[in-house]
Amino acid sequence: MVRLDKKAKRLYVLDTNVLIHDPAALYQFEEHEVVIPMTVLEELDKHKNGLREIARTARQVSRTLSDLTNEVSFDEIQQGIPIPRAGGTTQGRLRFLCYPELKPLEHLEESPDNRLLAETCRLREERPDASVILVSKDINLRVKAAALRVPVEDYLTDRAFSDSDAMPDGVHIATPSSAGGDGPWAELDVDVAVERVEHHTFYQLEGPIPAEWHLGMLVSDSENGASFEAIVREVEPQRARLELLTNYRHKAGVWGVHAHDSRQNFALNLLMDDDIDLVTIAGSAGTGKTFMTLAAAFQQTLDSKRFERIVFTRAPISMGEDIGYLPGTEEEKMSPWMGAFHDNMDNLLRDESGETSWDNGATRQLLGSRVQIRAPGFMRGRTLNDTFLIIDEVQNFTPKQIKSLVTRAGRNTKIVCLGNVGQIDTPYLTANTCGMAAVVQRFRDWPHAGHVTLRSVERSRLALAGEELL
Repeated sequence: MVRLDKKAKRLYVLDTNVLIHDPAALYQFEEHEVVIPMTVLEELDKHKNGLREIARTARQVSRTLSDLTNEVSFDEIQQGIPIPRAGGTTQGRLRFLCYPELKPLEHLEESPDNRLLAETCRLREERPDASVILVSKDINLRVKAAALRVPVEDYLTDRAFSDSDAMPDGVHIATPSSAGGDGPWAELDVDVAVERVEHHTFYQLEGPIPAEWHLGMLVSDSENGASFEAIVREVEPQRARLELLTNYRHKAGVWGVHAHDSRQNFALNLLMDDDIDLVTIAGSAGTGKTFMTLAAAFQQTLDSKRFERIVFTRAPISMGEDIGYLPGTEEEKMSPWMGAFHDNMDNLLRDESGETSWDNGATRQLLGSRVQIRAPGFMRGRTLNDTFLIIDEVQNFTPKQIKSLVTRAGRNTKIVCLGNVGQIDTPYLTANTCGMAAVVQRFRDWPHAGHVTLRSVERSRLALAGEELL
């Protein structure tokens, strides 16, 4: 946040929210010293009780600290506990900061944040030989620290992308000047061979391949009226293998849903591809993420019988209480957050006259036996077989939370992650550190994953204007 002249020796003072956000943060500061003030230990103690995710994480941090202090003496704790690396070596030291008498900062009320600032200021006075830096995910605390001339930084170790990078679109569109009758090859210095195998058309490219190409991405010659659309199946610096996509724009639809541009057509191909186990679809409101995903889920569950059930879950961000405070069953508790799900169900089940069968009891009973709405907090320990799992609002999950959901996948399970990094509702996540960014980046080169960012808003001209003007 503020440019710092850092000395060779550094002491990083960790705020509570850093440890809650990443329980492994202790191990991320290489050879430098990590300092945990008593204020942070007290806050961890307050958070440890309960069944919510923050309580589980606080207990995990406490166990880590207990393991580090278990085999050392009191004198060693005062001198700093060596922090072990995975390979058996050590990196840096862990210190605890305890001031029985601490002078509070003038004109500031007594609060954990202000006490943490006071502890950092006193440590800085005691250690003029080192750079003492406060690390916090709390933006207001960082601003307050900067105003008080306290060195402060955000915790950036868990970023999936740097500030100069944006989350990749998963799409390569040829420039208009180079895209001609030969597809996107005019801008590439490659030799192209075409091969047809069991109703699938493949393009074998030999020559320098663009560095940004990766497995599971779209290569197209146009955003809208594309004549060539293919997915990258294999890629190396000097060769690539592309497979031509199915065109879902006209007759060949998915549960009556048709693509309007290259990105939507690519999304439907990913959703219907048996070789793709994990699909991530990003995009602003109204781009059709949930609508197309539900259509593909119905097609493969009710028609082709590839899956036995559809499980829909999302982060119940309520600006307050946990899901347990609502009455009813798990599905009834999740109902307030399922508005987007029910709206899309209603639209998918409309006939040509505009009438919907969603209100029909038989239809609800049929779908109720195949479609399940689940809270993410109750997915722990489950193994989902023969399941089409849809995880909505993935940008509101931490990487740790999304890992616990993705690892639920069992035999014959497809997972679809939907989200918009521009609509993050949790206080300590950003577009670079949220679960959506982590999934896209970590699975970027896995051959059974695909990602696309949708652009065109399909709701209405008002929604399109709102997206552009607001």
